[in-house]
Amino acid sequence: MSANKRVADWTSARAKWAHLTVILLVPTFMALGWWQLNRALSGNTLSWAYTFEWPIFAGYAIFLWWHIVHDDPTIYEPKNFEPEENQTPNKPSEDSDQDEEMDPELVAYNEYLAELAVNGREKRW
Repeated sequence: MSANKRVADWTSARAKWAHLTVILLVPTFMALGWWQLNRALSGNTLSWAYTFEWPIFAGYAIFLWWHIVHDDPTIYEPKNFEPEENQTPNKPSEDSDQDEEMDPELVAYNEYLAELAVNGREKRW
């Protein structure tokens, strides 16, 4: 990975929002953990759970920040797959005897659906 790519990872708009978020959240979570520790030491037993919960939230925020900064968003872009020149999708080959082998129930059901599409009630939703 080149130095320019690494700098671009850290200075992209997505990374800047991640930096800002982690700069705001981590100290807030740690302060809340400290506050809960003080409450727990003064006798509030429920606060012991929150004493450990807030630093875990801070750690998770750092974990997500690291992955957002080092993630490559281009891998999530949809790919344009083109069919091969000789193939047409959803079209049977000419050699198949598909019409002769079709299930009569399936043929009847498809005819029913075609009739509904033409003569069916208008949808009201």
